[in-house]
Amino acid sequence: MAGVIGIYGFIIAVVVGTKIKEPNGGNPQYTLFAAFGHLGSGLTGGLSGLAAGMAIGIVGDAGVRATAQQPKLFVGMILILIFAEALGLYGLIVALIMSSSTGGTCPV
Repeated sequence: MAGVIGIYGFIIAVVVGTKIKEPNGGNPQYTLFAAFGHLGSGLTGGLSGLAAGMAIGIVGDAGVRATAQQPKLFVGMILILIFAEALGLYGLIVALIMSSSTGGTCPV
C-alpha cells in the first residue's frame, strides 16, 4: 500500500517538470510565481506522502500485532490502512491543483 504514495510523488514531479521552460532569448518564461507554485505543490505532495507513510507504518505495526492475537481485527486494520493512504491521495489532488494554477504573474 505504501508503494502507491511514491507513485503520487512521481506524478507530481512529472507534471511540474513538464511545465518548466527554458529562457527564450534572455527572456525568462518560467516566472517566480510559477516557481513558488510548483515549490508549494511539491511540498504539499511530499509532506502528505510523509504523513501517510508514517500513518501506514504505525497502523500496520499495531494491526499485525493485534491480528496475531485476534484474527477478527484484520478487516478493520485494512480499512484503517485505506484511510491512512487517503491522506496521500488528498495531497496529490491538492498538489495537482496548485501546480495547474501557476499561470499568473507576480507583481514586483
